[in-house]
This record gives sequence, structure tokens and C-alpha cells, in this order.
Amino acid sequence: TQNYIPYTNVNGAPGSVANIKLGDKEIASVTGALNDKRDAFSADSKKEIDAFRKSVVDTAKAAGLTVKADNAAMNKPMVLLILVYLVILVTMVYGPIAAMLVEMFPTRIRYTSMSLPYHIGNGWFGGLLPTTAFAMVAATGDIFYGLWYPVVIAAATFVIGMLFIKETKDVDIYAND
Repeated sequence: TQNYIPYTNVNGAPGSVANIKLGDKEIASVTGALNDKRDAFSADSKKEIDAFRKSVVDTAKAAGLTVKADNAAMNKPMVLLILVYLVILVTMVYGPIAAMLVEMFPTRIRYTSMSLPYHIGNGWFGGLLPTTAFAMVAATGDIFYGLWYPVVIAAATFVIGMLFIKETKDVDIYAND
């Protein structure tokens, strides 16, 4: 399994081997060579990579860092309650969004006009959230840095909505175009 150890990226000299510094100990990284089939690491490289991982985990443990989540410490009923609450929030938002999208577009293009922005928003921005957040965490080493992605998207959505979405209160949704 993979472990998470908090880290910070520091640029090294160009062409130098990457190092991991935990406390006062520095561990040089390894480069694995693929075997002849080019689909997996060679046996020697695999041993070298495993030894490197073990060295990093052992050093982190010795430094007092947490390297694995403690499932026994997780409050499972609270996690379930939070997830149910989030689902309720999503269902509360969907009704008004659907009504607003119906009022925003003329009947001849309504279906496409409703579907396209809704699915781009949910599919692209929501679907890529885990990948983007993980990349942000990997780039910075801060496990909480990936939370900026949904915060920035929500803020941009709010600003764009306030500036460009018109009031639809008295729009005749049955109008013939």
C-alpha cells in the first residue's frame, strides 16, 4: 500500500538526484529500470524501489510522523451523517437549478441549452475534481491544498452567476418561438 507523509517540494540543482529529507536524515531516491518487456520494473529495480520505500517509512516512523490512516480513530457514524447531509444539499440545489434552466432558454433549444451547461459543470468540473485535487496535493505536499480547487470553482461560479445570469421570474416558458 501507499503511505502519505507530509512534504514540501524544494528545487534541487538541475540533473541532480531527487532527495527526501526527513528530520536530519536525507534519503536519495531511486530510478527503476523497466525489464525487456517494457511493462514492469526489473527484479533488481523492484528490490531497490521496495528498499527505498521501506527506508522512507521507517525514517518517518522514527521521526514520529504518521504514515498510515488509523481506521479505528475514524468516527464512522459522523462520516455517514456528513455524507447524507451533503446528498440532501445537492438534492435541494438541483430543483431550483432545473427550474432556472427551463426559464433561461427558449423552447426550441431548451433541452440542449439545459443539458450542455449542466453536464459540463458536473462532468468536467466535478468529474475532474479528484484528479485535479490530487495533482495539487502531489505538487505541493500539503494534503489540504487540493481543497482550493472546489473553493475557487465555487467562487468563480458565484461571480459569473451574479454578473451574467438574468432574472427569470416572469419568463413565459410556454412561448412559441
